[in-house]
Amino acid sequence: MPSMYSFSVPVFQRGLQNLSAYLDKIETYAAEKGIEANELVSARLIDDMLPLSGQFQRASDTAKLAIARLAGIDAPRFEDNETTVSDLRERLKKTQDFLATITPATMEGSETREVTISPGGNKITFKGEDYLAKFALPNFFFHVTTAHDILRSRGLPVGKLNYLGALG
Repeated sequence: MPSMYSFSVPVFQRGLQNLSAYLDKIETYAAEKGIEANELVSARLIDDMLPLSGQFQRASDTAKLAIARLAGIDAPRFEDNETTVSDLRERLKKTQDFLATITPATMEGSETREVTISPGGNKITFKGEDYLAKFALPNFFFHVTTAHDILRSRGLPVGKLNYLGALG
């Protein structure tokens, strides 16, 4: 049976790698179109949604906080002040560096660990495996998908295979 580690850390790592590849696409697209790449960092799908930077920040937060909660350890804290492609690249690197410190042993017993969160002020307590499956992963992919959609809405040539990343 697959472990909590295999359903979490590598999944988050891959999603963050895909977001990093989107940053490369932003730079290439901006150079081809003669626009400033950092303009896309503040792009939104609609006014009341977070900009691209916010989608990257929330994906990063979800990955590091989910793993920390499941492992019963402290997560690194980031300021959410990224305004450039370079800033977002550094944010993803710091998140990946944290995830690289997690081993399968770190995650042992996490499927039954109690995790309590308060989204929107509503306190919810999950068993670890339910937290991962019903909240953390869907939340992570919501923000990765929204980042993808912002880029598509701005004309970047990103598609399903970019979203899925390297399939090897």
